[in-house]
Amino acid sequence: MTTPLIAGLSVAAAALAGRYGIQAWQAFKARPPTARMRKFYEGGFQPKMTRREAALILGVRESTPADKVREAHRKVMVANHPDAGGSHYLASKINEAKDIMLGNSKNSGSAF
Repeated sequence: MTTPLIAGLSVAAAALAGRYGIQAWQAFKARPPTARMRKFYEGGFQPKMTRREAALILGVRESTPADKVREAHRKVMVANHPDAGGSHYLASKINEAKDIMLGNSKNSGSAF
């Protein structure tokens, strides 16, 4: 007598678990997509580069030590060097950002 009762309760529990699983999956699929990578700075360059913009270009904080700035500059330049198919304009902006972060800005702006 108890065997059919246990079997019926098991079937009912499996049906409820399946229903909950389907609802959870649909809610998961309907959620808005989230960015899995960090968000990069959107927008063009400012007329006169600031320390904040220089740090954003190099991907470092404004208070980063000089050796880390040089390391970040090297990484960004390898990816954007004109000899490797990169842009001369971006290379000049990257170099300008390094100069501003290191505090040895010779001129007021890039070559472009």
